[in-house]
Amino acid sequence: MNNRVDIIVPVYNEKENFSALYAGIAKAVRSDWRLLLIYDFPQDSTLEVAEPISQQDNRVQLVRNASKGALGAIKTGFDAAAADAVLMLLADDPPEIIARIDALVATCYKTHADIVVASRYMKGGAHIGGPLLKGILSRLAGVSLYWAIGLPTHDATYVTRLYQKSFLESVTIESQRGFEVTLELTIKGYLAGKKIVEIPVVWRERTVGVSKFQLRKWLPAYLRWFLFGLKNHYRALLLKKSANAART
Repeated sequence: MNNRVDIIVPVYNEKENFSALYAGIAKAVRSDWRLLLIYDFPQDSTLEVAEPISQQDNRVQLVRNASKGALGAIKTGFDAAAADAVLMLLADDPPEIIARIDALVATCYKTHADIVVASRYMKGGAHIGGPLLKGILSRLAGVSLYWAIGLPTHDATYVTRLYQKSFLESVTIESQRGFEVTLELTIKGYLAGKKIVEIPVVWRERTVGVSKFQLRKWLPAYLRWFLFGLKNHYRALLLKKSANAART
């Protein structure tokens, strides 16, 4: 694994946030990085600021979504990534998250983790602001899976995390809506015996732009993967118990 990271940033009219995101990465990140901005349509307001930046800095590349929507953008970004380490980042991620990118990358290289989780709910992390219900549900999902099945992270749903490219190539994505793919990949990685490591981060609610997260629309999709993790974890335990019993 070489010391490079491809940063995937799916956008939808993020003009207000992208300039600050890029400036923060250019200033704070010391890893060998490339930023792949995934957009749906040429009229996306993000391109008004991203195109001039990409002309001045060839580390920033604009990639048209091969499909549409958040899920299509994520999959397009994963396919376009060439580095061994692939980081999912959101355009509205606060400076505290940008400051942890090098730590995420370094953890991946040092521990050879397949997934490095930016964790808001472990010791040292924090979730500040945002809708109360959304925060409660995301914390509950992570902590309950941590205790119920031993998922090695307290934060199972936060989109910003780093994956080894080889892991992404080994998994078939079955999510149908969008950001729940984070939970899908984390649970599938755990069930497959992949190494998952978490580091603490502080997340603050966005101050400009409008969040694209729709809790009522996406909650059933997250619930699907939550139940998938529980069912397959305990199924594996029962099979192991039956196999042990057969040998005695």
